[in-house]
Order: sequence, then structure tokens, then C-alpha cells
Amino acid sequence: MDSKQRLLQQSIAAKEIFLPHISADPVIFGFDHNELKVLLIKTNYRQQWLLPGGYVRKDEDLDEAVKRILKERSGISDVYLEEFGVFGKKNRSEFYFEDFDETLFQKQRFISVGYYALYSPSRFHLIPDEFSETCEWVFLSKLPEIEFGMDHYEIIQKALLALRQKITAKPIGRNLLPEKFTLPELQKLYEAVLGKELNRGNFYRKIKNLGILKKLEEQRRGGAHKAPDLYSFDDEYYAKAMKEGLNSW
Repeated sequence: MDSKQRLLQQSIAAKEIFLPHISADPVIFGFDHNELKVLLIKTNYRQQWLLPGGYVRKDEDLDEAVKRILKERSGISDVYLEEFGVFGKKNRSEFYFEDFDETLFQKQRFISVGYYALYSPSRFHLIPDEFSETCEWVFLSKLPEIEFGMDHYEIIQKALLALRQKITAKPIGRNLLPEKFTLPELQKLYEAVLGKELNRGNFYRKIKNLGILKKLEEQRRGGAHKAPDLYSFDDEYYAKAMKEGLNSW
């Protein structure tokens, strides 16, 4: 069965299962080699890159729908997602399915709710669904070079802006770091998210003053220079900071 036949078959079932005119598009950011990545799928139909989004069932909450969609489209589960925006330009999805007539469920006008999350690429074994050729982590710097479908590049850009605003208010980068990390590694994460270099002395002072780190009685071994101290997040104070927020950077 080719990609068009699969979409036609899905359309018939979708009309019975899913709500019309509403979809969800999760933007999952990862961190690797001191750079942000984003989780994308490449579709069999049109050979374009998209976010691993989908539709909302008639009998489920929106948040639960996004988690299910991620699991079905990429194999990712147990992800905490945060809503950041709504996208509703006319023809945003209709043009993508221009090869089909107006009866196709996927070709209807859809308002999409955007979600974002931060997770380590190493935690997941990605599994593309039957509508996707591949599911991959793509470096943020490479996104302008690839062909996106619909308005998904715009959604990623808006998600990045929301992430930058969030990381100045709450310590949301925990999921991208190993359990034990150095201050330079933490600084590289913040620089990757914010898209700018930070003064080392100011960063170290501010991050320590937040009280969310625990200095461990061990060091990172194996480098040519002095072994740096290792840190981990203090669970109690980290949870408090996530709830109450931080001072702006």
C-alpha cells in the first residue's frame, strides 16, 4: 500500500475516531554536543519533515492526546509537555494535502495546539509510524537546510522563544543533563537554549545562589586538566524553584 492509499484509509477511520478541526504538534528539544536538537519525522507522503503531531480522539483530554500521539508516531513515552501556543492560519494543512479532494479528513482546516518539552536524545529508542519514513533528532542549526511541511518550522521557532523565556524563570533544563554534571556542562546547556554566550563567573555565581545544586564529593576524571567538581540537582529545592520560579537572568 502506497502513502496516498494509507492516508485515504486513515481518513475513513479518522472521521469516526477524532475530533474535527483540532490537532496537536509537540516540539521535543534535546541537547547533544553542546547544541539543541529537535525531534522530527520525515513523511512517506511528500518526503517532507514534520513535527510528530496528530489528532485528538473524541473521548480523551488534549494533554493525554499529545502523549499518545508522541508514543504512536515516534515511540517516545513518559514525557512531560507544556502548552505554549495555538496555530491557526488558513490553509496551513489544506495545502499540504492538495493532491486529495475536500473529503479527506486530514485536508480540513485544523487549529493546532503547540507543546514543548526538554528530553535527552539518549533516553529514547525512536520508532517511526507507518506514515513516516524516519524519525530523527535534528540539530537546530540544520533546520534551515531541510524542507518542512505545513507551518512546522514556524512552530519550532515559536517553541524556542517560549523555551528561552521559560528557562530564565524556571530551571527546566534538568532533563537534558546526566544525573551528575559539571558547571561548564550546565553553562553550555543554558548557552545553547538562550543562543548566546554567558559570562562564566556571573553564571557560576548566579546558579550557585539559586540553591538548586548539590556539590558532590567527587570529580570528573579523565581529562587533561584539573578534574572539575561534579554537581547534581537538589530534589527539594529544584521542585520548589519549578513551582515558585527564579529571578530573571
